[in-house]
Amino acid sequence: MIIVMGVPGAGKSTILKSLKTDYKIINYGDLMLEIEKREFGIKDRDDMRKLPIEKQKLAQKLVAEELAKMPRKVILDTHCSVSTPSGYYPGLPFEFLSLWKVEALVYITGDIEEIIQRRKTDPARTRDVDNIALHDKINHSYLASYSAFSGAPIVIIFNRQDKLGEAVAQYQKLLK
Repeated sequence: MIIVMGVPGAGKSTILKSLKTDYKIINYGDLMLEIEKREFGIKDRDDMRKLPIEKQKLAQKLVAEELAKMPRKVILDTHCSVSTPSGYYPGLPFEFLSLWKVEALVYITGDIEEIIQRRKTDPARTRDVDNIALHDKINHSYLASYSAFSGAPIVIIFNRQDKLGEAVAQYQKLLK
């Protein structure tokens, strides 16, 4: 499994959509959304992070267990941490991370101002206003701990405005 993370708006999903790979690409949030709609009655993705932490943990656990049963050639699109009303919460708690064999941790990032602009122009999402620079810094701490825990190396890819092809090419090299 290769795990891809970054702050919302960094371009994780956009890069992954452009890859040519035989890995199965799975979005952790999509799987959590299915569970949270069914179990907790939430309406959309942007309400997920507003659920009480215990409900988020339950959904994370159910998804983690499902992922542990999947074939090993998986790219997991997820968040390093989630900004919740209770504070930043780990996207990959160790108890779930321990269920998988992780090859690499990929962190997609970019210029903070560019990420702000991407968020503003994304009509599909209703994003909270938050401190993206702080969230990115917190993510680096989580990322280092995930690497130390899993033994997987960290790869950082900068997704610069109008340079999507470069970011995709850097990711493609990782898959070879």
